[in-house]
Amino acid sequence: MLDRDIRRDLRSVPAPLAETIARHLVATALLVDTDPVQALAHARAAAARLPRMAAVREAVGVAAYHAGEFASALLELRAARRIDGSSHNLPLMADAERGLGRPERAIDYLSDPGVAALDAAGRAELLIVVSGARRDMGQPEAAAVLLRDEVTARTEPKPWTPRLWYAYAEALLAAGRTMEALRWFTATAGIDEDTTDAAERVYELTIDDETDDETEIDNEDGGAEDDGPESDRLEDELLGDERLEDDGPAAGTHDGAAVDEPDPDGLIASGTGAAVDAVADDAALADADADADDAGDADAEAADHGDTGGASDAGAAVDVTVDGEPAAPVEQPAPAEPAAAVEPIEVGFSAAEDTSAVPAAEVTADTPPIPEIIFSDAPGGADQAGAHRTSED
Repeated sequence: MLDRDIRRDLRSVPAPLAETIARHLVATALLVDTDPVQALAHARAAAARLPRMAAVREAVGVAAYHAGEFASALLELRAARRIDGSSHNLPLMADAERGLGRPERAIDYLSDPGVAALDAAGRAELLIVVSGARRDMGQPEAAAVLLRDEVTARTEPKPWTPRLWYAYAEALLAAGRTMEALRWFTATAGIDEDTTDAAERVYELTIDDETDDETEIDNEDGGAEDDGPESDRLEDELLGDERLEDDGPAAGTHDGAAVDEPDPDGLIASGTGAAVDAVADDAALADADADADDAGDADAEAADHGDTGGASDAGAAVDVTVDGEPAAPVEQPAPAEPAAAVEPIEVGFSAAEDTSAVPAAEVTADTPPIPEIIFSDAPGGADQAGAHRTSED
């Protein structure tokens, strides 16, 4: 499991020691990804027995890096480089600088003379680290530009390609270019074999995008609802106007003052100067009107077609002509005794009103009906007709 260069270096060491060192290095390689702390313990055990071997110091540095001991990792990796002059650990050294909170020093590794000796994988790893350092410094656009040429090169995917694309997507996302980042995360997930969490990032970005769309729709609805109070006010005003129209002034009002509408059935004209008492009770009035109408129908019809030239006093016969021929005189029934003149009383027709103050007129079968006849050309007829119109008005 050991590299051929490491086995060659161990040949100069006594066999029992070489075997012990080899066992510790193999254990370090096996545990570095799953248990970096235990791997670091094995590497340090080997370094304690053979500190001048570059492979041993490099093993300590790599294990310390994975264990999060960046200062120790940087120290050991520099020592390994001084021993063999190799620059293949430059990406780990630059990332250790980032881990120590010194991204500007990590960027300086890109100008190290040993970069030219790096292979394609090493160069890609260094670009990824420096791009991350740019993001740490708040320069996401510079981080994306740094990787753009590498990720857009039309070449076959390499083992390090998923990590390169993933770093580019991270830079785009940090720059606020979410849709482009989503495309690159999706492309990374298509070629990745559990090297990155690109598939999870695609899911997260998709869910976040749907959530943002829902939030935008809710805000638009909330903005539409913000106009609600104004709409409610206008609606209340319209409803108020409708209520005013529906519950407006009752029939028979004028300028806000209630005026009793004349009931056509309740209007009785006075004849021959006799005053008729007002009737307050609706039932009594209806009965009296019915009796008066039955008795006076014939007289009213004869009067409408007859000669309106003159009318006699109470009890006198009325001359009526029918088709030019004089008809038999119709005797007027004797009117009831005229009641004493009383002041007009304003009577309401509501059954709920107290009618005790105005006694109902006593109507009997012997009481002759009062005809509703007004002769406009009779003496005093004009005045009575005017009085009748005034009461109707």
